[in-house]
Amino acid sequence: MAPETSWPEADATADPELACPVSPVVDIVFSRWTTPILWSLHTFGRHRFVELERRIKGITPKVLTQRLRQLERDGLVVRTYHPEVPPRVEYEISELGRSLAPLFAHLTEWAAANLDHVEQARQNYDAAGSPRSA
Repeated sequence: MAPETSWPEADATADPELACPVSPVVDIVFSRWTTPILWSLHTFGRHRFVELERRIKGITPKVLTQRLRQLERDGLVVRTYHPEVPPRVEYEISELGRSLAPLFAHLTEWAAANLDHVEQARQNYDAAGSPRSA
């Protein structure tokens, strides 16, 4: 089991969603398609739109466009326009985006150590006929 880490102090009377200091990070980094986009750009480097679309199975062009725009706005992705004929646009992870690598490494370690436990807990819960009555 991973070592225990304390949670940051928060105002006990505050709305948990507003008071939790990691909520904005979760909203930015862990939306549905953000992690595969950042992982692809971090692992494989600069990509054109079509290359990213091919690499990330199941994402629609509309959603990929929206996520890339949001990631660019958040400073996690850099968009480079090359005024050629035909025009070429490339996306790459920014330094700010690269700074998330330790976070993803910790999550990968947690997943390797704990996803089997999560699956077992789910099986136990389902086998017990849950949801349980109080």
